[in-house]
Amino acid sequence: MTHPILHDPIFLSIPSRPATKDDFPIARDLVDTLVALSDHCAGLAANMIGESVCILAVMDGARPLVMMNPEIVKHSAKTYRTEEGCLSLAGVRPVERYASITVRWRDEHFRKQRGTFSGLTAEAIQHEMDHFAGRLV
Repeated sequence: MTHPILHDPIFLSIPSRPATKDDFPIARDLVDTLVALSDHCAGLAANMIGESVCILAVMDGARPLVMMNPEIVKHSAKTYRTEEGCLSLAGVRPVERYASITVRWRDEHFRKQRGTFSGLTAEAIQHEMDHFAGRLV
């Protein structure tokens, strides 16, 4: 089920709680919403659809990828500066991102996963993880 994107900076500033197996419906809704917006959106965090839980969905190439409780366990020494926009906020803001990251997470079946990402996928994961901490980028 798709959801509208929230724009309330107070709600978006609230840190997210860890995801549990019971949060699968939130993950499914997040993917549905991302797919509906994929022509202009690289990723979404659950709080952007009204759920303060550590779930993100990003487009990994042409397919959506769901991460529950993602954790960056390794990152490149190389970083870069860029400007990012967010569907929840107007305008763009400068940020610094790692060029590549290795992430550990639970998938939509709550199985442990691990992967290394670079490019737009890595940038989107880092951006959505900022939402978990209540950081607005």
